[in-house]
Amino acid sequence: MQYGVIMAGGSGTRLWPVSRSSKPKQLLRVVRGKSLLQLSYERLRGILPANQIFVCTASAHGSLVSEDLPDLPKENVLGEPIGRDTAAAIGYCAAVLKKRDPDAVCAVVTADHVIEPIDTFQAALKTAFAVTAQDPGALVTFGIVPTYGHTGLGYIHRGEQLQLKDGAKGAFKVLAFREKPDKATADRYVESGRYYWNSGMFVWRADTVLGELAAHLPESYEGISKIADAWGTDRQNAVLEEIYPKLKKISVDYAIMEPASLGKGKAHVAVVEMPVQWLDVGSWTSLAETLATDEHNNATDCKTCLFIDSDDNIILSTDPEHLISTIGVSDMIIVHTPDATLVCPKSASQRVKDLVGKVKEKFGNRYQ
Repeated sequence: MQYGVIMAGGSGTRLWPVSRSSKPKQLLRVVRGKSLLQLSYERLRGILPANQIFVCTASAHGSLVSEDLPDLPKENVLGEPIGRDTAAAIGYCAAVLKKRDPDAVCAVVTADHVIEPIDTFQAALKTAFAVTAQDPGALVTFGIVPTYGHTGLGYIHRGEQLQLKDGAKGAFKVLAFREKPDKATADRYVESGRYYWNSGMFVWRADTVLGELAAHLPESYEGISKIADAWGTDRQNAVLEEIYPKLKKISVDYAIMEPASLGKGKAHVAVVEMPVQWLDVGSWTSLAETLATDEHNNATDCKTCLFIDSDDNIILSTDPEHLISTIGVSDMIIVHTPDATLVCPKSASQRVKDLVGKVKEKFGNRYQ
């Protein structure tokens, strides 16, 4: 049976002070009145029923996820006691699903992207499911068709096209994964037409990815197997809390996908082309792309604001009664919440994460 797993464990520190440890960015209603998690869930609901969708998130956020997705069965929220990166999270989810359904095929998707059009996304998922049905040993990832030479993303180098029985197009062998390139290299990748942005989304059989985990991270596989053995018993939470924090902290890309692309292990890697508009909402400048702009290109989400001679700013407030006013301000980020306000140049948006670390050093968890 086919399942969807939404990875919703990120902290979203670059969207501080709105995104906090108590309510991270994927749960904030920042895109047309909906949360990023709700958008991700809706994309999957177009092809899967609610009982075949799971969300992997921090244990502390489980109740918030259930509030955000009221028709998702509560038992389909899989909590992580502590974040251990994507290899551990994906292995954990795969093991739980395999115990439920030995033939489980999982689509692993993100909870921090805006992806449009939805029907193109869903068509790519169906193609990936077709690949795994024809080739159970495939690890399928999705390649976003690049629109420019992005230096902040990894790339996928595609090989020959796969011939699928249903005649579907857009699936290819993977020749290599490439690290974040310099601008000249990124431009060359795009011009070649044979490279994709690495989406960080996947489709595979649960037993296939667990087999690769056993080959490349045997200690993590052993721990995850113990968690699965206890799943559904009165020892479930105790075993999870004991073992999960000890799992190796490493991404699935480094732990499984790259070794598999080099011929190590039994599985092999394919990529399905996904020609969508794809926005990684990982900073204030990227979130601004989803906001309305005024005649001076100020991207705003505030009920009470007034600008004079101010251009190209990003201004948000969670307090509808608090007035934000500017004079002669350009290319700035201003974000107001009841207990913290951020002001910085747009060019420094990636440094917000560093600021959050400094805030924690000085004030502890008060503003986290």
